[in-house]
Amino acid sequence: MSLPSSLPASTGPTSGARTRRRGGGDVVPYDFRRPIQLSREHQRILQLGFDGFTRQATTVFTSALRSVCSVSMRTIDQRSYAEYVDSLGQLTYMTLFTTEPMPGRSVLHLPLDAVMSCVDHMLGGPGSPSQPNRPLTEIESGVIAGLVDRLLREMRYSLAAIVAMDPEVTGVEYSPQFAQVAGAADVMVVIELELRIDDRSFPMSVCLPFNGLHPHLAAAAAPAPVSNRERAQRDEAAQVLQRSFTEVPVEVSVRFRSSTVDPAVLAGLRVGDVLRLGHPATAPLDVTVDDEAFAHATAGAQGQRLAALIVAARPVADAPAPVAPPTPAAAAAPMTSVLDAVLAGDVLAPAYDAGGARDPFAGALADHTAHPAAHLTQELR
Repeated sequence: MSLPSSLPASTGPTSGARTRRRGGGDVVPYDFRRPIQLSREHQRILQLGFDGFTRQATTVFTSALRSVCSVSMRTIDQRSYAEYVDSLGQLTYMTLFTTEPMPGRSVLHLPLDAVMSCVDHMLGGPGSPSQPNRPLTEIESGVIAGLVDRLLREMRYSLAAIVAMDPEVTGVEYSPQFAQVAGAADVMVVIELELRIDDRSFPMSVCLPFNGLHPHLAAAAAPAPVSNRERAQRDEAAQVLQRSFTEVPVEVSVRFRSSTVDPAVLAGLRVGDVLRLGHPATAPLDVTVDDEAFAHATAGAQGQRLAALIVAARPVADAPAPVAPPTPAAAAAPMTSVLDAVLAGDVLAPAYDAGGARDPFAGALADHTAHPAAHLTQELR
C-alpha cells in the first residue's frame, strides 16, 4: 500500500516523534510462543524483596570471608528452565532447595571459582584468583554448606512479605544438565546477582518456580485492606454520588421511528405539503434519552398539552424508589422520575402547549397515512 502522490509521505512532527521513539531504547526480541507472564508490578515486588536480600548477603559474605564483599542485583527475568540451564557453565555449584509452601524446587547458583575462593578465605587463605576447577571435597562441602545455609535464611527473611517460605537444602549439583529441578519448558523466575570479592566479580543467580510464586505475587500486589473508618467514608461518598446522579435533569423525547426521504424531496418542501412516514399506525412511539430508547408510548393529550401514555418499558436493573410522577409544567424531569413513571404506566406530559384542544399527533395516527410537513420535526419533550 502506498500513499497518493498528492500527499506527502511524512510530515515534520510525525517523523521527529518517530525518530525520538527509535532512539528511546534498544530493541528487545519478543517470542509470541512464550508470552511474558511476569508483570512489571510483580517484578517491582520481587525487586524490593531481593534488594533486602542483597544487603543481608553482603553482610554474610563480608563477615564469613573476612574480606570486602558486596552483592548487587542485576536483572529479574522470566525464562524457561532449559534457557536457564544453558546460561550456566558446564561445571558450577548449584544448591537445590525446596520453598514450602510453594510447590517445586529452586536453585541458588554460585560459580565454582567463587565457591573455591570463599572456601580459601574461610580456611585462612588469601583467596587467590587461581583456584582448582573440580568438585568440592567433603571438608570443603561442609565449609561452604554453612555459608549457603546463612544465605537461605536471609532469603527467607527478605521474602517474608511476599511468601513465608521455609527453604530446605535437598542436594548439590555440579553439572547443570543433571539438576532435575523442573521440566525443560517450565517457566522460572531468574534473579541475576553480582558477587564481588575484593576486586573480582562473579555472577550469582536465584531460580524460583513461576507457577508456585505467581499466586503469592498476585496476593502481594493486591490493595491493602482498608479500615472500618475508610470503608464507611467510601460508602458515604458512593451514596452521595448516587444521590447526585439521580437528581440530574435529563431531556426526554417521544419520537416517531426514523423515515428515509430523498434529499431532493426535502429541498422542495413547501407549507402544506404531505410526507408519508415510515412509522406504522399501530406501532407505539419511542421514549428516548440521548437517542437511546428505554420505553414505548402512544400519543395523546392531557388538557391543553400534548402527552404520551407509557404502554411498554424495558426492564431496568436496580430501579430506584418510586417518586411522584412528573407534572405537566416540568421542563425537564429527573431520570429517576421518568423511569418510575414509565414503570408505573403513567402519562408522560411534555412541557409545551399543543396550540389547541386537538392533538395533531393523535390526528396523524388517526389517518394512518400521512402527516403535515410542518409537524415533521416536532418532538414531544
